[in-house]
Amino acid sequence: MDERQLRVLREVGELGSVTAAAEALLVTPSAISQQLRLLQRSIPVPLTERSGRRVVLTAAGQALAGAAADVETALARARHTVDDFLEQPDAAVSVAAFHSAAAIFYPMLLRAGSNVTLHDEDVPQDDFPPLTREYDVVLAHRLDHAPAWPGTVAVTPLLHEPLDVAMPADHPLAAKRAVTPRDVAHEPWITVHDGFPLMATIDAIGAAANHRLNLVHRINEFAVVAEVVAAGGGLALMPRWTTRRHPAVVLRPLRNVHARRHIDALYRPERTARQAVRTTLATLRQTAARVRRTDGLDAASGPAAVRRR
Repeated sequence: MDERQLRVLREVGELGSVTAAAEALLVTPSAISQQLRLLQRSIPVPLTERSGRRVVLTAAGQALAGAAADVETALARARHTVDDFLEQPDAAVSVAAFHSAAAIFYPMLLRAGSNVTLHDEDVPQDDFPPLTREYDVVLAHRLDHAPAWPGTVAVTPLLHEPLDVAMPADHPLAAKRAVTPRDVAHEPWITVHDGFPLMATIDAIGAAANHRLNLVHRINEFAVVAEVVAAGGGLALMPRWTTRRHPAVVLRPLRNVHARRHIDALYRPERTARQAVRTTLATLRQTAARVRRTDGLDAASGPAAVRRR
């Protein structure tokens, strides 16, 4: 038995006919009869009987109809509970992000008063979508030419961020306004581990210069990368907006290689039924817009930029 069958039984008992019950429930009489037959198959005693031209409930049918009222009351209470949960503006929202995105977006979520639980997940690109099973919102990144996110997740674009070449402030290339693959091809390099998005751009630099880059250090955390660059450990690709500035490091745009990454919020579509999730996504969009505006006004000194001289 299910909720629909119990409701049909209750309506037939109150109205006294299949036709009247069909009109009340806005279905056909045959649909009412079918539901009664399905319900009767699961009950070992008769639920209805004829009384003249009317259909009336047997004692068993009346008992079950009374229970049906209790079921509908409980279900209505459950629906109200769910509705209240979905509309709670301050309900907790779980957010996961890779490190550089976390550094720029997490403080703004907290300052906005969002009730968020924050997690770090630094994974290869293909591993970001599955994380939406564990978290309400996942901040992920991919390069321009990388495959799009799968259709199993919804996507809110946040940033389309340039990737620049980081170098010590006293490096000879720091005198240039921009660098080319040939300028940097023979330098030692600090880069991410294989499988992470930035590796494709590193490969593109080597291909454009027709020279295999010397990958000396493998470090995923950009704060550590900046320290290694400042200490003379090599050059590195670093995001322009989402890495913290370092006083001894400068960024230079890279010419002749398309070097940008998308930062997107991924989530299961059904998660946006919750107002708290929609509010969190709105705060993320506002933060991204602020980052873009700051870069447009003063790219060298914006709050998320590594210092560029």
